[in-house]
Amino acid sequence: MDEERWNSIVYEFLWHLSVNSHIKDLQQETAMWNSWADNEGYLDSAVGRFWRRFPFPSTKSDREKWADSSMPWVNKDGSFDQLQYVLSELDQNPSSRRLVVSAWYPANATVSKLPPCDYTFVCNVQRNELNIHLTQRSADLALGVPFDVARYALLASVLAQQTDLELGSFAHTLVDAHIYCGSERRGNFYDDYQQQLQSKMKNADDREEYLEIRDWIEENAPVEIEVGHDHIPGLLTQLAREPYDRPIVDIRNKNIDELSREDFKLLDYFSHPEVRFAIAE
Repeated sequence: MDEERWNSIVYEFLWHLSVNSHIKDLQQETAMWNSWADNEGYLDSAVGRFWRRFPFPSTKSDREKWADSSMPWVNKDGSFDQLQYVLSELDQNPSSRRLVVSAWYPANATVSKLPPCDYTFVCNVQRNELNIHLTQRSADLALGVPFDVARYALLASVLAQQTDLELGSFAHTLVDAHIYCGSERRGNFYDDYQQQLQSKMKNADDREEYLEIRDWIEENAPVEIEVGHDHIPGLLTQLAREPYDRPIVDIRNKNIDELSREDFKLLDYFSHPEVRFAIAE
């Protein structure tokens, strides 16, 4: 990961903390969301918008209870700030089992071009440690998941700092985890040789053998029509590499609404040469 990718992660995280559903500012740092925005740059479903301004239903039963404007988590426009609620509870009632944040609004998700993939997370505190469990309905293992894990690591760090908690564990449930393998003849190759490829993967005893499997694919598979849309060779390259020690992320302890790019520093980070994956729509 180079400075450009680190910038993308931080700016996308800050964008999620905002209530913005427009990607104009984000486009200067990453093109990740371009394919799902409309002609004016708006997304049908923006995670941060639901984190910070989750709408109340337009119709309510007299038998139901709802937060009202006297509560600090209810915004002036009548929406609900889930992040502020979680921060308040982590500070005042950390043993709560109701620290759930959702970006899934069914009436929106059914018609959205891209409803949230990382649609809900739960905070849980044990022995003064903040743990986060993210549930993801759809997971692009090569390209999307590494960014998701990094963003939620930043989120956990910020929430822990704000509430004087220690960092605990990050759990990640992937409901539909998938690897894109190209289209047409390239994609059909994996259908035809699935058992052979699975056998090679199962019998790989060391990292070098992953490179042999990658080379076998490149020698036998049809040429890609759209370069980079087959993620399997790149993932095999990654599997063959020995991981470096984890870096240190230093974040200035500030209110979530005051954080900026300059408040995030990545220290002692070392990486292997870049492996590029194309976004598959």
